[in-house]
Amino acid sequence: MKNFPVSRESCFVMRWTVAELQPFLFMRSLPLPVFLMRTRLVWLACLLAFWLGGCAVNSDQSTPTKSLVGSLRLLGEQRIALNAPFMGTVIGGLSGIDYDPRSDTWVAESDDRSEVSPARFYTLKLRYDLQGFHALQVDAVTLLRQADGSLYPDAREAAVRGGDIPDLESIRVDPLDGSLWYSSEGNRPKKMSPFVRRADRDGSYLSQFPTGTMFQVRPDQPLGPRDNLSFEGLSFSPDGQTLWLGMEAPLYQDGEVPTLEHGALARITHYRRDGTIIAQYAYSLDAIAHAPGGRYADNGLSELLAVDAHHLLALERSGVQGSDGVFRFHIRLYEMDISNATDIAAMPALAGQCCIRPAGKRLILDFDTLPLAKIDNLEGVSWGPRLANGHDSLVFISDNNFNASQVTQLLAFEVIPP
Repeated sequence: MKNFPVSRESCFVMRWTVAELQPFLFMRSLPLPVFLMRTRLVWLACLLAFWLGGCAVNSDQSTPTKSLVGSLRLLGEQRIALNAPFMGTVIGGLSGIDYDPRSDTWVAESDDRSEVSPARFYTLKLRYDLQGFHALQVDAVTLLRQADGSLYPDAREAAVRGGDIPDLESIRVDPLDGSLWYSSEGNRPKKMSPFVRRADRDGSYLSQFPTGTMFQVRPDQPLGPRDNLSFEGLSFSPDGQTLWLGMEAPLYQDGEVPTLEHGALARITHYRRDGTIIAQYAYSLDAIAHAPGGRYADNGLSELLAVDAHHLLALERSGVQGSDGVFRFHIRLYEMDISNATDIAAMPALAGQCCIRPAGKRLILDFDTLPLAKIDNLEGVSWGPRLANGHDSLVFISDNNFNASQVTQLLAFEVIPP
């Protein structure tokens, strides 16, 4: 059950049962002065108990909360040109985005495996309001560094000097201290496990988050994450005290990936900031909705965004290759509800399990229905600043894979409450 905040004004709205009214019915038979005196005392006692017991607990409204999402209204679109040069780097592969309210700027990371430019994130300024999405400006680029201070290597460099080949998929601004947390999918063929790391704003390494042995790659056996299908979703709770981490697809031991005939289960893990697992849930991925004209089609979870203690936004992205070899993308945004979901943290494998209740899901938006010429490979989503009417905003970003048939696309939306 959702706990709604109680204001002091609402504390005086009471409902009475017959049993609760019985003392007053009995007292009404008393002489009038005695009745009035006893009635006043009973009312004062009830009001005091209700005030202290029912309202004081909820009087602290300092914890940030988000309203649930009813629907979305498109405000507009901005794009960044293909292979746009910026301060010695090439902009592309933007697969994660987050808003920093302290500076009114945005961070967007590239999933470039240090092949085009070193692993990095960009600082953006966006200008949108209820009338539209008016401007996008790239302000800075920051190179991310490993624990030894070196830049992340590409595959060739890693073979010579070691280090982790990056495949960054999500980035978040820490609500408590403004540092940056980012996830990487690892590299299964090279025995590199996925990871979540924390960096200072200058890109320097701060720490690695302990995600657990379940997510370590084991190339010699069908266990752990599949290659390029692991840590795609990352989100802080609104108060910054906990962290959510989402898999793009099932672990090997959790069953097959989605097909045209069936969906699949991906693990969503809720952590404390020290890495302690609070709970873990199964998220039910859709089956692939469109048959490929070419050789390939997939569907997976590409990002998570916490709404409140029990609800998250889940971005599902399906890429379908046409007969011309070009990929078309089908994006859906769901609201995930973990209120009645089974905690699967103690289950080493989901395949064959018969009694798992996945998180609930409700479709908020099928991006195929938008009046846009193209919807690309949307992989990142973030809350933005509140709009003039008090509604939340959401911004999505696409990963163009440095591909001429794709675009780097940013979409801004107004969140319409239910």
